[in-house]
Amino acid sequence: MALDLKKIGLNDHFIDESVIYGCLFIARVSEQHREQYKVITEYGELSAVVSGKFAYYADGKAEFPAVGDWVMVDRVDANSGHAIIQHILSRKSRLTRKAAGTANEEQIIAANIDIIFICMSLNADFNLRRLERYLIIAWDSMATPIIVLTKSDLCKDILLILDEVASVAMGVDVVVCSAENYDGLDVIQTYIQPGKTIAFIGSSGVGKSTLINRLMEQDILATKQIREDDDRGRHTTTHRQLLLLPNGGIAIDTPGMRELQIFKGDLSATFEDIEELALGCKYKNCSHRNEPGCVVRQAIKNGILPEKRFASYLKLQREMTYDGLNARQRENEKINRIFGSKAEMKQAFKQIKRNKKR
Repeated sequence: MALDLKKIGLNDHFIDESVIYGCLFIARVSEQHREQYKVITEYGELSAVVSGKFAYYADGKAEFPAVGDWVMVDRVDANSGHAIIQHILSRKSRLTRKAAGTANEEQIIAANIDIIFICMSLNADFNLRRLERYLIIAWDSMATPIIVLTKSDLCKDILLILDEVASVAMGVDVVVCSAENYDGLDVIQTYIQPGKTIAFIGSSGVGKSTLINRLMEQDILATKQIREDDDRGRHTTTHRQLLLLPNGGIAIDTPGMRELQIFKGDLSATFEDIEELALGCKYKNCSHRNEPGCVVRQAIKNGILPEKRFASYLKLQREMTYDGLNARQRENEKINRIFGSKAEMKQAFKQIKRNKKR
């Protein structure tokens, strides 16, 4: 019996685009293992690889298929060998990060997602600065972020954590849950709708796989217990995969990310409070260091804006500014950040020399 692909997210947008590839078949990427893929067609799941022509013309990792992509393949029968992926249909959303290594290259974590569950455990591994990073890539993806605080059974002061989360996640829904005792699962279910795709992201061991198993109502994904010495979970998921949930929603499980490097993004959504304060500064190009009339510095002094949050904002701002620059360009950016320009730097050094002679 043929599978109704609308159950795994197919809509008119993708159907209309697929028509131009009349001799090919539409499928959705369900798993990714390096250069090997699994795709779901109306006749079931089968292994797939990209065509030689596709690989030749692809400009970087971001142009290769990712879990969640809708693609055009040359066959739907697993008995005739691997399906060949010929084209990727236009992505309506894309969750990305900077690829591992020194090259400034984009990596697609998941594509065509509607909601992103940012999972963070309520144990000793909770990290507010890491949450800010996840929020940046989530807002940039064009999907809706939801913060899911897992392992509530291990937290002694949930209200304190919720206050901290609220200070960095303005306008984002927050769900507290425990997969161990099933608390909060009914709230999570309210976000899951037939045909809608949800990506689960978070650090290794925060309980994504356990949570998905509860939603699947069976143990589909392997899980491991947290380590007693540091409260951190062991890494379990090794690749991205797409699963159809019993109530009709689609879940994409992703490997844990201990270090999350941002490829690109807009800080405005995540740091809206700081950018609104900056609008009140006396100078438009205020660096928020020593300038008179700096509203941001005044907010820090008055305890309205936490110093650590502002430091995180500056760090991420620098990180995103320096990405893709060569050594000389990075050096120039540092000079501009510290002195304003090379001319002002030279003036500063001249003044230091004059002061030494006195």
